[in-house]
Amino acid sequence: MSLSIKEASERLGIPPHTIRFYERKGLLPFLQRDPYGNRIFEERDMEWINLMIWFRATGMTVTELEQFVELAVQGDSTIPQRQDLLEKHKQKLQERQWELDRAFEAVNLKLAKYAEIQNEKRK
Repeated sequence: MSLSIKEASERLGIPPHTIRFYERKGLLPFLQRDPYGNRIFEERDMEWINLMIWFRATGMTVTELEQFVELAVQGDSTIPQRQDLLEKHKQKLQERQWELDRAFEAVNLKLAKYAEIQNEKRK
């Protein structure tokens, strides 16, 4: 299965310019091109781009992504460094989750207070 950039972007749900940006940043090191210079997306490329999308969605910086990709290109000998990078990112996510949980709790408390005020007005 080989896909064009248009087909890949539709399947991934991201615009083609995002894929081009990732490629310019060196985040798609395994992407191949046909004899005419068109990008060819195979299943492994789609999985790799999805990984980049999810890492970005969790707040990983482009610089961190570049580090991760650089290590991945170097091979399995860099797995410990990649694990370390992901462990640090996971810690940031846990801290962010804690903050979001606290904010969610604050919103719920305020909503409960408003509901209580509305119930008192109806009496």
